Amino acid sequence: MNWIEVIILGLVQGLTEFLPISSSAHLRVVGEFLPGAADPGAAFTAITQIGTELAVLLYFWRDITRIITQWCRALAGKVAHSDPDVRMGWLIIVGSIPIGVLGLLFEEYIDTTFRSLWLVATMLIVFGVILAMADTWGKQIKPIRKLTWRDGILYGFAQAMALIPGVSRSGGTITMGLALGYTRQAAARYAFLLAVPAVFASGFYKLGQSIASPDPAATYGMLETLVATVVAFFVGYAIIAWLMRFISNNSFKIFVWYRILLGAALYVLLGLGIINA
Repeated sequence: MNWIEVIILGLVQGLTEFLPISSSAHLRVVGEFLPGAADPGAAFTAITQIGTELAVLLYFWRDITRIITQWCRALAGKVAHSDPDVRMGWLIIVGSIPIGVLGLLFEEYIDTTFRSLWLVATMLIVFGVILAMADTWGKQIKPIRKLTWRDGILYGFAQAMALIPGVSRSGGTITMGLALGYTRQAAARYAFLLAVPAVFASGFYKLGQSIASPDPAATYGMLETLVATVVAFFVGYAIIAWLMRFISNNSFKIFVWYRILLGAALYVLLGLGIINA
């Protein structure tokens, strides 16, 4: 039965990682409805996100390799530091610092307290409303090449909010981008690129911990987690391609309503004692 469960969780991770609806919240909620009725855990969530970030690497391969190449050439003095790709490389590095620092400082809370479904439901609704406001009132005129150091850092702090399940890594960063006046495509593009260092660092950190000190109470073993990660990779790639096309002609309102309805449904289910917080 565990194999069916991890395939379902891999599908959920792949389907929700790049949509502004919080993949960690969905893994947490879906886990309650599987036969084992258990939280998959922060380690399982972080490791399966490696699969979806590999999808980002593949989808944005040309952009990422160009940015890395130009950044390295700038360090060697062969390219000016004003080069747009070099600048983007530094912005991604600087924007990744907040989530790295806060992730280490609040690791214990991320693994325990922050996974309460009461908090998840609240974050789904609150940040759904904030996304709606940013999508409605944001000017949406700035392309990604206009990204400033200030905006890159603000993006970083928005990404760090995703340490709380229910906020959404892509949702938080896209919301910040829209609020700062960037187009939907620019906001999403930088959100995906910014997530690469943070997700890989978190995923491999948790993977190393799991290998060095296996948790006997973990819901799923390493092989099962690997299967979920592979499933998440393939589904995640398809979702990135779909989302980038979707937002070129549509707003984020459908995701806003989904977040609010899901959060409200969780309140009802928790209130009736159908699921455990």
